[in-house]
Amino acid sequence: MTEQPNLIYIKKLSGEDKAFEEKFIAIIKAEFPLEFREYLGYVRDRRYKETSEIVHKLKHKLNILGLEKSYRLAVQYEEDLLNADTRLEQEFNLILKNIEDFIKNI
Repeated sequence: MTEQPNLIYIKKLSGEDKAFEEKFIAIIKAEFPLEFREYLGYVRDRRYKETSEIVHKLKHKLNILGLEKSYRLAVQYEEDLLNADTRLEQEFNLILKNIEDFIKNI
């Protein structure tokens, strides 16, 4: 079973402040699709350094969405990309697709 994104961290961070929580979620919903598209473009073009940089940005969203194992995979993938090693690409893509599905429904 794969990890499932959640809002636990955001709810703790907001401390019952619904406006803050909604604003935080809105930022993720706005940024994630753009970063995901950017990532896919870099992967397609085999631009490993740029892919590594966008993975660096995306991995923080993994942490925010409670995906601890996925975050650790992203850290490794980010490092691997600097050596043009894409062995974790498919697994990382599945994580991003999972997040994409999740944010469409929150």
